[in-house]
Amino acid sequence: MRLLFALAALLLLATFAPVADVPRAAPPAVSLVWAEPLPLDASAPSRVRLGPLRYLGGWRLSSNDGRFGGLSAMHVERGAVLAFSDAGWMIRFPVPEGRSPVKARIAPLAEGPGSADSKEERDIEGMWAEGDDVWLSFERSNALWRFRRPGFHAVSSARPPAMRRWPSNRGGEALVGLRGGRFLLFSEGRGEGGPALLFDGDPARPGTPARALTYTPPRGYRATDAGRLPDGRILVLNRRFAWLEGVTAKLALLRRAGPGRLDAEEIADFRAPIATDNLEALSVTQEGGRTIVWIASDDNYNPLQRTLLMKFAWEG
Repeated sequence: MRLLFALAALLLLATFAPVADVPRAAPPAVSLVWAEPLPLDASAPSRVRLGPLRYLGGWRLSSNDGRFGGLSAMHVERGAVLAFSDAGWMIRFPVPEGRSPVKARIAPLAEGPGSADSKEERDIEGMWAEGDDVWLSFERSNALWRFRRPGFHAVSSARPPAMRRWPSNRGGEALVGLRGGRFLLFSEGRGEGGPALLFDGDPARPGTPARALTYTPPRGYRATDAGRLPDGRILVLNRRFAWLEGVTAKLALLRRAGPGRLDAEEIADFRAPIATDNLEALSVTQEGGRTIVWIASDDNYNPLQRTLLMKFAWEG
């Protein structure tokens, strides 16, 4: 029992406490990512349904490069993953196929708040990609930046006044673009809920008006990422740590609960024996006429946690 609580305490610290800078060791000549197939339900390997989701496959990812991991934000398109870590790394790799390793490109952002060598200033938690533009939210800096692909040159940045009192380790956690050019940003908040901001336009443009909202997640959970379905509805990924359960997650549809208030309609529950870990990254894409929901986990660069990548078809 003591060992159980010791392991749980380590996991709790890794998941929610500030994490020290990841050592910038010399990277390998070629960064590789290995993918081990992952069943949705280890107790029933043929299971493919989870609420409105149909499991299309998943992988446990590992790498020879110590910079790989910590995936907190993700965008999948044209068979490739663009992810950002909470240590400030930009990570790009093809979606795995089979058991052969794939090459990854890992590099720091050339521009951003503070120094690229500091996790405190480059803790990337939220992301939205549209066309050649990519918006990133930096949690501890309470800042939003817009970059232009493919070179990832900074276009604009802002520190919205409404975020100045957000705790540095509970800042902008989930960012999603809405129809009509507006943006919604969620604070990580606490288990009972937290603040959110609805921007009238580009959140990385100084002076963009923002309306304060309150988001109430499933009880005991915290928002970690969000994505937009083709019909405009918003999916929110929520995570919780409990001493006896470890880390679990719930996928929910965003609902208006009243003036200035949003809450969550739970649609999928990620807990054992369902494959789960510290689920923090969500991406919604189109593939062959189907809506695809991608979910990934942040291992916090901790050997007790895993980097998972899961692919679902939306059948809601």
